[in-house]
Amino acid sequence: MNKRPAAAAVTSLALSLALAACSDSGDSGDSADSTGSSAASGTVVSHIHGLGLDPADQRLYVATHEGVYTPDTEGGPELVGESKDDFMGFTVAGDGTFYASGHPTSGGNKGLIKSTDAGKSWKSLSLSGESDFHALDFAHGTVYGYDATNGLVRTTKDGVTWNDGARLQALDIAVSPTDPGVVLATTEEGVARSSDAGKTFAQGRGPAMAFLSWSAKDALYGIDTSGNLNRSTDGGATWKKASTVPGGQPQALTAVDAEHVLAATRTGVFESKDGGKTFERRLAVTSSGGH
Repeated sequence: MNKRPAAAAVTSLALSLALAACSDSGDSGDSADSTGSSAASGTVVSHIHGLGLDPADQRLYVATHEGVYTPDTEGGPELVGESKDDFMGFTVAGDGTFYASGHPTSGGNKGLIKSTDAGKSWKSLSLSGESDFHALDFAHGTVYGYDATNGLVRTTKDGVTWNDGARLQALDIAVSPTDPGVVLATTEEGVARSSDAGKTFAQGRGPAMAFLSWSAKDALYGIDTSGNLNRSTDGGATWKKASTVPGGQPQALTAVDAEHVLAATRTGVFESKDGGKTFERRLAVTSSGGH
């Protein structure tokens, strides 16, 4: 069973709550607390780890404890492909092209994997058995990842050869859409900033966020552990609350563009097309407990 020594060491109450929501999914013993079910389809799913829209058709993809899902005609989760592995880090890189990480159902770490058919099948690229990326971002032709196994920020151009960056205790990362050197990370002290592509980070400051997503230069979004969605127009120097996402404690956040935001909480996936002012449920999921 694979544990998360770096992430588990974070002791701040706010970030610990967020970390608890992403505890090692290789432990099947927490299923009674973590599973949810769709009222629409009856399909049982668990904690949501990642969100994305395929640019080709704007279809929603949801990476979970037991596979990648997309909404069916009734708004319930429909499994994509056949894999029911635990997908942790997840990001959409282009039309039908996804990167992910996590744990096989048999245990261990998946390293970096890639799909070129919108999640129907996956190919192992590197670090299989070695690394579990709990956060992935694709920008500027580069995969940026937070390797939770080693508490390390890493980058790769080809998915095979990696550049190792800073060691830190973080939950999520986000990359500037205009500057490949600017990377943000959520830490117990607040949002930490790197200006050298993750090689070094300044100490975190400002409000503590659980998840970040940076879609446009003036549209950096952050969500705290209570589900309050905040927006920064200056790269995280200042923040303004946009709204509170329904469903309480957040599980994932993705900004598609400056006004289009996806957020997952314990009651489902919610979508906003007005910069987070209002949300509508996109995928109906109900939680059965406090994972």
